Parts: sequence; structure tokens; C-alpha cells
Amino acid sequence: MARPARQDTAADRLRLAKFLADLLDQRFTIPGTSIRIGLDPILGLIPGIGDIVANLTGSVILFIAAQYRLPKIVLLRMGLNIALNAIIGAIPVFGDVFSIWFRSNAKNVALLQRSFHAESRRASTSDWLFVTGLIAGLLLLLVAIVFALVWLLKQVWSLV
Repeated sequence: MARPARQDTAADRLRLAKFLADLLDQRFTIPGTSIRIGLDPILGLIPGIGDIVANLTGSVILFIAAQYRLPKIVLLRMGLNIALNAIIGAIPVFGDVFSIWFRSNAKNVALLQRSFHAESRRASTSDWLFVTGLIAGLLLLLVAIVFALVWLLKQVWSLV
């Protein structure tokens, strides 16, 4: 009896990951086009905080992947997808267009789904430490991007 409940929980986590990827990357259609966007590029229009919120929300998919004990190389690929989205997403306008095209969250869910039907294992402490370190690194990267943008704006403002 405990086995089906565990599978339901795993299926719920996978549904949550798919929902977040859809919401962040492709939930809406730009009127008059067939281009699909999500909240990621929309939130990216809010200076500083928008990219942080979008990338932290996308990091939930990485936490779910850690619960499935995906190989660390897959977790690293997922983290790199988030980092690339964060770095390029910080560039005003271009970063938002990049987010529409790159769809880091959809890529991460695809990586997660490939391993979903593999043999289920409990996440080890080293898996959690690896993912926690990866998320901490991503947070530091996002904070550094915000500080760099503020510094750049101050420099431009002082020239004007």
C-alpha cells in the first residue's frame, strides 16, 4: 500500500515541475503571433528582482531533480541552464528575448523526465549538498549581476 502513495508523490512532483516550466517558459501566446512566452521574460522586465524571482522559481525544478537522485552531471547541466538564463537574462531587453528562445525551465524538465522512469533512489546527503551548493552559487551569481547593474547605472548616471 505504501508504494502507490510514493508513486503519487513522485507523480505530483513531476506535475509541479512541468507546471512551473510551462508557467515560466510558455504559458501565454503573444497576441497576433504563434510565439509562446511565460512569466520568466515578463518578470525579467522588472529590474533586479524580476530575474531573481524567475530563476529561483525555476530552481524548484532542480530541487525536484535532486529528490530523484539524478546523476550529478545532469544536475550540473540543469544548474548551468539556470545560470545561463540568469546571466544573459540580466541584459535588458536582449536577455528577455533570450529567455523566450532558450526556455531553460523546459530544458530542465526534459532532463528530469528522461530520468523519471529510471530506478527510484532516495537522495543522499552528498546530492543535497551538491544541489544546495549549486543553488547558493546561482544566488551569488544573481546578486553579483544586480550589483554590477547598479554599479553600471551609477557610472552612466555620473557621466550624465
